[in-house]
This record gives sequence, C-alpha cells and structure tokens, in this order.
Amino acid sequence: MALAFVPSDAVMLCVQAGVVAAPRRPPEIAWIRRLSGPAWALIPIGSIIGVIFAIRFMSGTATGLTWLALVAVPLLAAIALGWAAHGARWWLSFAAVPLFAVAWASKSTLWGQGAATLLSALSCVTLGWLLAAVTPPRWLKLGILAMCVADVWLVASDLLQTPNATLTVAAPLPHSGLHLPQLQSEQFGSVLFGYGDLFVAGLLGAVLAREGRRQWPVALLTLVLAGAFDLLFFAVDELPATVPVALAVIVVEVWAWRERRRARVRDAARAGPEARSSVAGGAQWGSSPVEAGGRDSSASDVIASFPRAASSSTSVASSADLE
Repeated sequence: MALAFVPSDAVMLCVQAGVVAAPRRPPEIAWIRRLSGPAWALIPIGSIIGVIFAIRFMSGTATGLTWLALVAVPLLAAIALGWAAHGARWWLSFAAVPLFAVAWASKSTLWGQGAATLLSALSCVTLGWLLAAVTPPRWLKLGILAMCVADVWLVASDLLQTPNATLTVAAPLPHSGLHLPQLQSEQFGSVLFGYGDLFVAGLLGAVLAREGRRQWPVALLTLVLAGAFDLLFFAVDELPATVPVALAVIVVEVWAWRERRRARVRDAARAGPEARSSVAGGAQWGSSPVEAGGRDSSASDVIASFPRAASSSTSVASSADLE
C-alpha cells in the first residue's frame, strides 16, 4: 500500500531541508578562482528552461537525461559523502554503492525509493558545492531567484506538466527486464519531486557555506516555509517546490540587511559624542582671541589642542570605515 500524502510530503520536505544544511564550504583553490564569474549563475535557470523545452521539441531528450542521471547521480553522491558534505570522509564515498543497489533491487518499495532519493539529494549537494566554488555569492542567489521565477512561470502556464511527466516515466533500457533505477526524479510514497527541487536547495546550502553563515537555521526556515506552502496542495495538484527555497533566500538577505543597518546605527551612536567633541575642539582652536573668552591663544594652547582634535577625527574615520 502506498504511503499517504502527508507523511510522504513530510519526508521529502525534510530531505530538501537537509540538502540546504549539508554542503561544506567550497574549496578555495587558485585555478578554481580563475574560473569564477557571474556567468555560472545562468546554470540554475538554464537547467530548468533548457530541459523542459528540449524534452518538448527534441525526441529522445528524456531518455538521454535518464542515462545521464543513472551514471552521474551515484558518482556525485559518492563525492558528497567523501568530500562535499559536512562530516564527509573519503571512505564514506563507498556508501553510494549499497545505496544504488537498494535503489535498484527494491525500486518499487519505500526502501528503494528512499535510497534513490538519498542518492539524488547527495548528488545535489555536490553540484551546489561545485557551482558555489565558481560563482560569486550574490550572483548565485540571483540565479536561485531566477530559477524559482522560471519554475513558477512554467507551472502556471502548463508548460511544465507534460515534459515533466515524460521525464518521470522515462527509463533506461525499458524492455531489457533489468528495471534500472530512475534517478532523474525523486519519488517517495505518493509525492514526486523534480531533480531541480533538490538542486536549488543544494545551491542555497553551498552559497551559505561559502559566506560562512550557519546553514541549520536556514534549513529549518526552508522546512517551515515549505510546510506552509504545501498546504496549497489541498487546493491544487502541482506546486513549484523551488518557491520555499527562494523565499528563504529573500528572508535571509532581508535579515542580513537589517543587521547591517542596526550595526551602522550603533556605530554612529558611539561615534557621535567623539565627533561632537572634535567639532568643539576645532572651533576653540580656530576661534579669535575675543571669541575664546578675551584671551589670546598662546603657542602652548595650540600644541595642546592639536593632538585632541587629531585623535577625535581618527576615531570618526574608523567609524566611517566600519560603515
């Protein structure tokens, strides 16, 4: 008996959130930095629009993607277990072999579906890790948002459903009796995820890791947003699962902007008294003898006043630098 929708959806949403939390900091290698550039941020939106229209207008694309997933997903999952994910060890990469075996031998059971989903999720961790290494973080975030916009447009215009169904049912060597696993999409129980729904989560986790931000809070935020968003399933049959990830990006960036603004306000408040004393000191040093209280400023007064004015202006400059 198939698993009911609510527990199936809960498992898939937890997997998506786990992909956000999983990537480790991308490597800082000289030759990788030389390849870095904003053009890599086009890959997320290109991966969804290009695949959908290729399936619609080029016969055999779905079968080719099925074979690509069959070969690439286990290899990428092994890289995640060995290097790209938090807690990775080189010997853990061999765990991809039994996962693939379970996904193949029990593909119609929850065990097999879970193994296949885990392989796909781990492969998305590696893809996000690699892409974050060559894409500036700001551009990669824009790429995530662009991918979400494209996903929403494709779903709302009914351009996604038919190609997605074609890709989902495609199988390598369908008449051979081998029943090879179909790793181009993820199904667990009664819920079906596209590969891009986990790929975008891997991108978010990797860009957070590159910036040195904590990933677990954002993963939990993604889980909460996805749970609330999926309540719409009571009204519709299909939703773009990239939306909660994009919303998490927006929330994180707005929160970071607010924190930077508060820090500037605090720094300005601390610098305020010093700036006022600097202005007052400068006015006294440059005033006329009458304005200074009828007393002529001697050379010793000038020498004594000058260091105080200099230290005050240096403090203000430091506060401005922090801003």
